[in-house]
Amino acid sequence: MSERHVDVAVIGAGTAGLVAASEIRKVTDRFVIIQDGPPGTTCARVGCMPSKALIQIAHDFHRRSVFDRQGIRGAGGLTVDTAAVMRRVRELRDRFAGGMVKRTERYGERLIKGRARFLEPTLLEVDGKRVRARRVIIATGSRPRVPEAWSAFGDRLWTSDTFFEAEALPASVAVIGLGVIGLELGQAMARLGVEVLGVARSLHLGGITDPVVRDAAAEALSGELTLWRGNPVSISEENGHLVVCSGGQRRAVDAVLAATGRQPNVDALGLETLNTPLRKDGVPEYDAATLQVGHLPVFMAGDANADHPVLHEAWDDGLIAGRNAVADAPTRYQRRTPLHIVFSDPNIASVGCRYAELEPDAIALGQEEFSDQPRAVIRGDNAGVVRLYGQPQTGRLLGAEFCVPGAEHLAHLLAWCIQQRMTVREILRMPFYHPVLEEGVRAALEDLAAHTRDGASDCSLLPTP
Repeated sequence: MSERHVDVAVIGAGTAGLVAASEIRKVTDRFVIIQDGPPGTTCARVGCMPSKALIQIAHDFHRRSVFDRQGIRGAGGLTVDTAAVMRRVRELRDRFAGGMVKRTERYGERLIKGRARFLEPTLLEVDGKRVRARRVIIATGSRPRVPEAWSAFGDRLWTSDTFFEAEALPASVAVIGLGVIGLELGQAMARLGVEVLGVARSLHLGGITDPVVRDAAAEALSGELTLWRGNPVSISEENGHLVVCSGGQRRAVDAVLAATGRQPNVDALGLETLNTPLRKDGVPEYDAATLQVGHLPVFMAGDANADHPVLHEAWDDGLIAGRNAVADAPTRYQRRTPLHIVFSDPNIASVGCRYAELEPDAIALGQEEFSDQPRAVIRGDNAGVVRLYGQPQTGRLLGAEFCVPGAEHLAHLLAWCIQQRMTVREILRMPFYHPVLEEGVRAALEDLAAHTRDGASDCSLLPTP
């Protein structure tokens, strides 16, 4: 059987794979991208872009709830056509995904469509043809994790891969799993008139580990969604409905959105031929700083490595894997400050170290409630809390978890400060305008400063040299 010889083979044309290919082509044109399945990145097709389109429409409709007390009359006459909503979401989805498809197809003969499988660490079989590569990047992405028994419920069971194909939204939906996907889509559906039940086996919401922030998020969201948390979940079919049971409670619904996590697409790659240890999820052990699998000429990138399944981390994975795949020796890269955002309302976010990653007795805490935050009161979304974590001796900001309006922007500011290893005093010397949501963060910083060794020092202005 003939073999096609290349310097690098990239398996997967998602975010990580395409970024890796962009880095590789700076050094060599002897590479291929192997893509199995629908074109376009997960983000553009079924992830962050269509979900944000739905969230924006839901938010716009939900704003009518504050119109009357603002003196704007007639909001009660507004209605929503969920079939038209879903058409608009797909229209935007296709626009974003189309751009990624065009970007992929520009690779021409370097793009191989088919399913790759390892025969050796440097030899791949793709639908009966062979590719011999000096280096291989695995960037095969991930897919929703769904209990096999639930497949019997047919098209009444949605995942994030199928949700956006719904022609319209039903009267009632149960969302199983209250992570990013479950909270974002669940709240959006509730705001569009769907009766939404959110169910989770754990008490966590949106990946938050700080119990104070978690409780604030639950309080803010429970006005729109019914939340059942902390007990096992089961689904059965009765009289044409799906019945969800958890903690002794049961409810019949028209459809179920399974948002129970994602699993890496590595099970069909023949990774056993690499003769390297595999984790329980099937992902080979790899170096997080180089993305190299052991001492093999193989690299793991993007959702396929199952460690940081968000787009900006997949982008960085593509940069690292692409550069190391064409280097004489792999370079170890320092990762950016962790940044996670749930686009619920209020936003939920974490930056830097999470509460659960720190010793509670060894950190200083700063906190600010947003119930009376002036700008949030004016906006009509005054709810939630900011919690900051710092080093008691140095005052250096270590991390934060919060559920407040505008957290998608506040999280970036804090992440930049953490990455610059700034202390609370240094941050407080930065300008804060009035009235803005950032003043709520300033109040939390002032509280944090009071619990650090130099908290009594002036944190506002420096004298002229």
